Amino acid sequence: MPDDTEIDVPAAAKRALAEAEARRKAAKAPNLPPELGGRDGPEPVRYGDWEKKGIAVDF
Repeated sequence: MPDDTEIDVPAAAKRALAEAEARRKAAKAPNLPPELGGRDGPEPVRYGDWEKKGIAVDF
């Protein structure tokens, strides 16, 4: 769909989207300690990489 096309969205939906965006901007990132001894590279849970050096790992 082209970016210059406006989709007819109800006013209530526009308000809900604006409120959700405001909550996302106001939310703070959790202050978690760094992981010690974790793997390098992308997060395996997110990217589905369940092996390391050809060996399947399970948490």
